[in-house]
Amino acid sequence: MTVTTDIRSRPLPRPRGALSEAVVGLLRGIPGKPVPKTRSLDPYSEDLQLALHTCYELHYHGFAAVDPEWEWDPGLLTLRAAMETAFLDAMRAEVSGGDDLESELDELLVTPIESTGPSRFLRDEGQWWHMREYFVHRSIYHHKEADPYAWVIPRLRGQAKAAFVAVEFDEFGGGRGDRIHARLFAELMAGAGLDAEYLHYLDAVPEPMLSLVNMMSLFGLHRSLRGALVGHFATVEISSSPASARLVDALRRLDADPACVRFYQEHVEADAVHEQLMRTDVIGDLIAHEPALTESMVLGIQATNLLEDRFADHIFDAWRARNSSLLPDADV
Repeated sequence: MTVTTDIRSRPLPRPRGALSEAVVGLLRGIPGKPVPKTRSLDPYSEDLQLALHTCYELHYHGFAAVDPEWEWDPGLLTLRAAMETAFLDAMRAEVSGGDDLESELDELLVTPIESTGPSRFLRDEGQWWHMREYFVHRSIYHHKEADPYAWVIPRLRGQAKAAFVAVEFDEFGGGRGDRIHARLFAELMAGAGLDAEYLHYLDAVPEPMLSLVNMMSLFGLHRSLRGALVGHFATVEISSSPASARLVDALRRLDADPACVRFYQEHVEADAVHEQLMRTDVIGDLIAHEPALTESMVLGIQATNLLEDRFADHIFDAWRARNSSLLPDADV
């Protein structure tokens, strides 16, 4: 299957409130323009999470007709920092924290975080429209799959760095452009009859998925949060294989296009190996040399579970009511 997309043509998103409207308005102008001051910020609002996602996207592929110099504009970075602080404080307030890293990792192995979540629902009772909506939500993540993790590589050393790069190498296709996981997901989208263009469905996806993706960018862009990024990545790799196996079963039950099955089958096989690499060679080595990062890794694991649970609650609440889990007027 051939999938071609032009990421350079991605337009700015539709604002969802005063804050995101201000950010979008700024990006239509020349860098250096005055940036509005923030007052009270709702960390889990559609408005803040879209505004933060828009700021972060400047570090990925940007937007059509937006001056690339906005990426490092001091005023915009100050505004972004205020949003990041509100978001990080909210996550920290909702998790237990601590330094019992082994217990957190053991819990992931004993009870995968999606064992009663979306993958099980989709395997056992989901309909094709549920699956398509799930793909649309996850497209915001999978279009840049593994990209935020690359920022942590220069912040690691020794065996932890070598093992982390080995995992990333697989995520990026093992040297083959046609095997990059983001590319495989684009093929999945096309196979499901959905638009495969980069972030095509950004205006359709509500806050819970934006928060998950923003968490990845937040952890990746801050050296002080490198432990949290490793904890998040370990959570994804440990929980991904069993969840992906359930989705393979769901897609076969629904007689989905082979490209849809291929994407999750790839994760069943690859992530089963990554689990041990992350726990032993990355986390084990990193803790041995930088034990002070333990609490940060715990934060990364707990924040990931928190936001995944919020996402699951959102889609289940909608689906149980026989409603769409996407934003109103979503063109899917």
